[in-house]
Amino acid sequence: MPKSYQIAVIGGDGTGPEVAAEGLKVLNAIAKDEGFSCNVTQLDWGGDRYLKSGEALPADALDQLRKFDSILLGAVGHPKVAPGILERKLLLDLRFGLDQYINLRPVKLFPGVETPLKGKGPDDIDFVVVRENTEDLYCGAGGFMHKGTPNEVATQTAIYTRKGCERAIRYAFEYTQRRNNPKGKKLTLVAKTNVLTTGHDLWWRAFQECAVDYPDVETDYNHVDACCMWIVKNPEFYDVIVTTNMFGDIITDLSGMIQGGMGVAAGGNINPEPGGVSMFEPMGGSAPKYTGQGVINPIATINAVSMLLDRIGETKAADRVMQAIMKVTGTKMKSQSAGKMGYSTSEVGDLVIDAL
Repeated sequence: MPKSYQIAVIGGDGTGPEVAAEGLKVLNAIAKDEGFSCNVTQLDWGGDRYLKSGEALPADALDQLRKFDSILLGAVGHPKVAPGILERKLLLDLRFGLDQYINLRPVKLFPGVETPLKGKGPDDIDFVVVRENTEDLYCGAGGFMHKGTPNEVATQTAIYTRKGCERAIRYAFEYTQRRNNPKGKKLTLVAKTNVLTTGHDLWWRAFQECAVDYPDVETDYNHVDACCMWIVKNPEFYDVIVTTNMFGDIITDLSGMIQGGMGVAAGGNINPEPGGVSMFEPMGGSAPKYTGQGVINPIATINAVSMLLDRIGETKAADRVMQAIMKVTGTKMKSQSAGKMGYSTSEVGDLVIDAL
C-alpha cells in the first residue's frame, strides 16, 4: 500500500498563504510522481484569528499538531498586530511546546541567484547552520523593576542546560557525518567563550566531550564576531556550524543574504526524536504589501518542502524538488525579488513542477 502522510499547513499572514499554496502544489506533484500521498489539513492560525479571538493558537493546538507527520508554515506577521505578539504566541510556543530543539538552516547559493559577495559562486556558499532552538535568551527569564521610572531595571537571562547543549551538539555531529561533504567533514562551534564565561563554557566543554565520539569529524571553533566576518570573506571555509539560539538567529539572517536573500532561504524547526513533529518554513516575512498581487517569490517555501520531504524519509523526492528548484533559478528566473522574477508566484510553482 502506498505511504500516506498527514501534513498540517499554517498559511499565516500576508503573502504566507500564497507561497504555502505553491509549496503544496509542488508537494502534491512530487507525491503523485513518486507514489505516495499527502493528506493536508489547513489551519487558520495567525494574525486574523488573533484579532478576532485574542488567541494566536487554540488551547489544544499542540495536541492537534502531534497527530501530524509534519508542518508547513507560510509566514507570520500581521500589520494590525503589534510586532512580537505572533512571534511569541505562535512561533515560540510551537517550537517550545513541540520540543523542536533544532533549527536547521541550509545556506546554499542556487545557480543563477545573485550574491552580494564578489567572486563567490555556488561552490563557495554551501554550508549548514545548526541552531539550538529552545534555550538561551528566548526562554523569557527576567523582568522589570520600577518600570517607567528613572530607576528602571530590566533583566533578561540566558539559560543553558547540559541536556540542551549536548543534544544540539550531537545532532550537529551526526548531521555532519550524514552530509559527508566531499571537501571534508568539519563542524565549527560558534560561541563567545572569552566574554560569556559561564553558559558558553558549558557549550565549549560539551562540544569537546562529544567530539571524542565522532573521530571522523574535524572540529573548529569561532567567536561569533569572527564567524560573521569569515562568513562574508570566506564562506567556503564552513561545512556545518553549531551554535546557540541567539547567535544562530543572527548568523542565519546574515547567511540568508549571502545565499541570495530571504526569497530563497528556508529552514526547519526540528524535533529529531522518534514521533517528533517538525515544522518547515521560508525565512522571509509575510510581506503584507504584496498580498494578493501574485508577485511574491515562492522558491523559499518550495525549498522548505524539499526539507520537509527529506525529514519524513522521502529522500528521493526531496532531492528531485531541490534539483528542480536549481534548474528554475538557473535557467528561468530573472531575479529572486518580488515583482522582478519574470513570472508570477503561481507561474514559478508551475515551472518547478515542469522541471521535476
